[in-house]
Amino acid sequence: MTGDRGGPREQTAAGHAGAGERREHVVGAADAGERLDRHLAATVGSRAQAARLIEAGLVEVDGRVVPKRHLLVAGERVSIAREPRAGASTELPTDRVPFRVAYEDDYLLVVDKPAGVVVHPARGHATGTLAQALARRAAGGEDPARAGIVHRLDRDTSGLLVVARTAEVHRQLKALLAARQLHREYLTLVDGMPPARSGTIDAPIGRDRHARLLVSLDTDVPRAAVTHFEVLRRFRSAALLQVVLDTGRTHQIRVHMRAIGHPVIGDRAYGGSLRFGLERQFLHAARLSFPHPVGGGQVDVRSPLPPELARALELAAGE
Repeated sequence: MTGDRGGPREQTAAGHAGAGERREHVVGAADAGERLDRHLAATVGSRAQAARLIEAGLVEVDGRVVPKRHLLVAGERVSIAREPRAGASTELPTDRVPFRVAYEDDYLLVVDKPAGVVVHPARGHATGTLAQALARRAAGGEDPARAGIVHRLDRDTSGLLVVARTAEVHRQLKALLAARQLHREYLTLVDGMPPARSGTIDAPIGRDRHARLLVSLDTDVPRAAVTHFEVLRRFRSAALLQVVLDTGRTHQIRVHMRAIGHPVIGDRAYGGSLRFGLERQFLHAARLSFPHPVGGGQVDVRSPLPPELARALELAAGE
């Protein structure tokens, strides 16, 4: 059971602004490879304004709503809708949340989430979440706002997560997760070089005693957390790791990498350097494998590195 029935596909906006309400242009060769928000900065007044318009779903590339980190390709058509009224919400509309379905059947979905998308509603992100975009296709769990969600990824972590389509499948997938049969592999680029080619970090974590928005080993409520890593590539001042989780605590990989002195590059919150053109953490859920809870057999799905992370690897190799 590998891949999607009918092939992977992008989920995109339904409907467009009326005629005359959009400005359009075609990306030239000179602008190929540029981030979308940077590309639009001069057109809309600033990069911050460009980001606001993109996150509000008012910018499309070839008819698709894409993240602000999207790297442009020559020939793509960029269109910008009229700005929202003053005071209007800039939350991403539910029908414009970008994601890719990597695998789908009658019982579950494996979704490939881009960086910048929040998985479920939380403080500061009441709308425009993946869970809301999947509301008509997902089911299960005690919280209706998180229907079908079995595990989560941080907003700026990209990659794969499984979503249940029935309450019973949700229960079974949760059981697989608890039994460590939901195999999750991540790729991360870290500062420096771990002293061993592989290792296990077994260190309980929880909300930091002093910075309540962060997680750390310095906590009043420690929860077991186990992370396995293997060095895949060595660079002059960085290393590409494959990481496998036994547990799935909030910010676990980011906290554990910082704890051993090798924070994730691009991770401002946990001490990672801002290098190789990165403006978000280099952390990608690259593989998800588990026994199908209904049909039997093994579901095994992989996700390639997003363009900005692939480019960062190229720059690291060229140091």
